[in-house]
Amino acid sequence: MNAEFGRLLLNWYAIHARQMPWRGKTDAYSIWVSEIMLQQTQVNTVIPYYDKWMQKFPTVQALAAAEEHDVLNVWEGLGYYSRARNMLKAARLVSDNYQGQFPSTAVELCKLPGIGRYTAAAISSIAFGADEAVLDGNVKRVLARLFEFSEAVNIPEGEKKLWLLAADLLPKGEASAYNQAVMDLGATICTPKSPDCIICPVNSICISLKSNSQEKYPLMREKQPVPHIDVVAAIIRQNDLVLIARRPSKGLLGGLWEFPGGKLEAGENHAEALVREIREELGSEVIATHKFGVYRHAYTHFKVTLQAWFAELQGEPPNALEASEIRWVKIEELGDYPMGKIDRSISNDLLRM
Repeated sequence: MNAEFGRLLLNWYAIHARQMPWRGKTDAYSIWVSEIMLQQTQVNTVIPYYDKWMQKFPTVQALAAAEEHDVLNVWEGLGYYSRARNMLKAARLVSDNYQGQFPSTAVELCKLPGIGRYTAAAISSIAFGADEAVLDGNVKRVLARLFEFSEAVNIPEGEKKLWLLAADLLPKGEASAYNQAVMDLGATICTPKSPDCIICPVNSICISLKSNSQEKYPLMREKQPVPHIDVVAAIIRQNDLVLIARRPSKGLLGGLWEFPGGKLEAGENHAEALVREIREELGSEVIATHKFGVYRHAYTHFKVTLQAWFAELQGEPPNALEASEIRWVKIEELGDYPMGKIDRSISNDLLRM
């Protein structure tokens, strides 16, 4: 069955491979950029970002020489900003320690920031032809249905066995095409809901299809409920300028600019929380005057509802006590500062006032 799966899959891929800007390329930089961007992000979303990135940073040396501000500006909107910061760190390591050439083995690639087992396998197999199997969400789903895999795929025990299975299926010498083929199969035919089994190239050997149980797989351990956080942010104006703060480089949304504020504490309303947060964050006293808008966003592990309020400064000018930097900028210049989704929405609404 293993050899048959590879043969059927590669024959299908030769005709039906998806067309993407990085397909057909074998330079490690292009493959690396695409694979990092594709982490937790769909292909159609990634394509314009990939094109923009490659225009701005066409080589690893160009990226290594860039400022974090410029990297985050190009990345803005893709989310999971630690990916972009790790790319900058990795590019500088490749430029300084590897003579500008990405290492060819998965073991060495895993030493670079932001590269884990899957990404290292993808880069080494696609760019260098290494016999390394990949295992992402699409591949897990394909293998789980193909073999009626009886364990949850989102726990370490199940994932470990799937890695072994993926390696066993890999046709030696054809890892580049095979890995891209199995990912394409999961993305376009063996989809999470309503898989198109009639046209699937491996339907003749799929165990779950024969027992009509394909919708049951992959098995997943139930996740814990996602917590919800209430947040407030201040729009502080001075003449035709507005105050923004730059988050520390480490942590959530690191290095991005925001309207200062923070989480509500127990028993606080939004106006009270705003006054406290600005005192703690900027060392300034403010009066929360009126609400500007309500914004919602879901992160991987929690959800946020943010109220943005106009606030007036009282007394001492603000200082960057908790932020890495603060600036007074014109509203029409806010687009020059990389921001997370909520803060960008606030800035866009301010522009429309």
